[in-house]
Amino acid sequence: MLIIGVDTGGTFTDFIAHDGHTLSVHKRLSTPDDPSRAVLEGIAHIAQGRPVQVIHGSTVATNALLERKGAFTALITNAGFEDVIEIGRQHRHRLYDLRYRRRPHLVPRELRFGIPGRITSQGQEMEPLDRDAVRAALQAIKKAGCQSVAVCLLFSFLHPEHEQAVGALAADLGLPVSLSHTIVAEFREFERTSTTVVNAYVAPKMAHYLGRIQQALGTASLRIMQSNGGSISAATAMAEPVRTILSGPAGGAVGALAVAQNAGFSRIITFDMGGTSTDVALLDGALPITTEASIEGYPVKVPLIDIHTVGAGGGSLAQLDAGGALRVGPESAGADPGPICYGKGTILTVTDANLFLGRLVPEHFLGGNMPLHTEAVAKAMEALARQAGLSAPALAEGILEVANATMERAIRVISVERGYDPREFTLVAFGGAGGLHACQLARQLSIPRVLIPQNPGILSAVGMIRADVVKDYSITVMAQAHTTPRAELEERFNLLLAQGKADLAAEGIPPEDMRFEPLADLRYAGQSFEVTIPWGDDPVVTFAAAHERMYGYRHTNKPVEIVTLRLRARGSVRAFPFSPIAAGSTTPPPPALLGNRPVFFDSIPRPTPIYARHQLLAGNHIPGPAILVEYTATVVIPPGALAVVDDWGNLVIAVEAQ
Repeated sequence: MLIIGVDTGGTFTDFIAHDGHTLSVHKRLSTPDDPSRAVLEGIAHIAQGRPVQVIHGSTVATNALLERKGAFTALITNAGFEDVIEIGRQHRHRLYDLRYRRRPHLVPRELRFGIPGRITSQGQEMEPLDRDAVRAALQAIKKAGCQSVAVCLLFSFLHPEHEQAVGALAADLGLPVSLSHTIVAEFREFERTSTTVVNAYVAPKMAHYLGRIQQALGTASLRIMQSNGGSISAATAMAEPVRTILSGPAGGAVGALAVAQNAGFSRIITFDMGGTSTDVALLDGALPITTEASIEGYPVKVPLIDIHTVGAGGGSLAQLDAGGALRVGPESAGADPGPICYGKGTILTVTDANLFLGRLVPEHFLGGNMPLHTEAVAKAMEALARQAGLSAPALAEGILEVANATMERAIRVISVERGYDPREFTLVAFGGAGGLHACQLARQLSIPRVLIPQNPGILSAVGMIRADVVKDYSITVMAQAHTTPRAELEERFNLLLAQGKADLAAEGIPPEDMRFEPLADLRYAGQSFEVTIPWGDDPVVTFAAAHERMYGYRHTNKPVEIVTLRLRARGSVRAFPFSPIAAGSTTPPPPALLGNRPVFFDSIPRPTPIYARHQLLAGNHIPGPAILVEYTATVVIPPGALAVVDDWGNLVIAVEAQ
């Protein structure tokens, strides 16, 4: 069986395949008009008729939300609560912008339907559900031409009978229906409603996309990467696509952690720079999971890896604003038209700047399979440099500096602003453009070391074929920690455990490969937010220690509330082992040296050796400046840095070797 990991990006679609013995990689330009086309063409190219199992990280749900190209969606909720989704919280993301206006909501006011019927906060029926009102609302939804329906009723996570009744009636419409108690069975009405609406908004597009791929694959297994670092079946992803919002970046985090731990590093900052965006995350020995994420201002209360994304990538457009200042991103050239050097673009990008400075080697780009148009880039760079009053090399370096500043701020958000010292971490760089910028970023942040794995351009796909099957469950209990019998809480956990075992069995996981991790959200009485801790013998003590670590203090006499119980069910996947490479001396073997060319550093062209990375041996030392080329990416080692090839083929770069 050939196992194929597929990661769809804004510029390239990446593939990695493992046949039980060897790995093979493949990249091709994405097809934005129909992302499934590049996916299916790449699978066919790799498989050559062999049976396959596919694990896919998709950006379809993400892009549908970011571009507001999802389904025409209606919302059914309780009478009087139709505007909860628009009122939201009192957060103002642009506090001092007097002209700020929020974008229109995904569900306009006329498509929010309130129906009589009420469950209390204790889970009791205060008012029976008015089924006639439900039928009238459904008729109005049908008449309006809606394509999807979200249903979120008050306290349905305690007793879902009203929601289930609405769902049964709505099924007659033949539309996809998202019920909040199946998407996120937790309190906080706004966040639960928002998550359910997002799920309903992207579900039809995701179902069409995955359905097309599954149809083309026939009986082959298709699994989808979740935002929490695990995979789920395609059927589950079609029903609950909100769980795949960050599936591509999640694969990168999983792959980076596996590579780093294998190389002996547990505290890492991941730096995934692709064609349209850069994703960063801080991993202190484990994947950082959060349930407090927001996408385009819409809370998404499902477990996902805590990843911060900025609009800076290889395709980020470089332009002068009205005041003559240089601006880079967040707009991207994408795969079509792409950077100027790809042959169709007309606006300079970060990739073009790297090419102009000599940091990309045209004859070795994508293994020499994709020609780069250097003359067109030089002409465009000279033209924009004249407008900016700079030399062309200074403008190109300025483009990189502006992009680096954006990415530096992103790393500071997940490290310095959360109390972590970047100097205590290793920067793991990957993505097609990560190796071009990693060393300079590490210097700006005083990170001493950069780790660049083999085939960094497809590491997200590597993470996908290494990802376990993961299911997350939750239930809000609102219990007093000191007075609630533990047996009562264990009974709730047992309900989640039974569901987890059944779902993993349905995914084909044998009992011996099942693992279960109980967690709980706790807080001090009167607090508005919770801390998630592992559930153990004394959760109050564990919570107090975690609270002190995060906020610098603990209360000794204040009551503690157990808000939500969680269970992570994991089906272990027997991933391929990392293979060591052949050993050599400190000097790279002669076949590795491909030549020498001038490369700009600090506006000065310096003679720089070019190495074929796949020819390097363990123990080789490569002092900067140097350029390392491979099929999936290019690595820049600046002057003053020293790269060492470890036993597994990773580059471990000391950014200040002197």
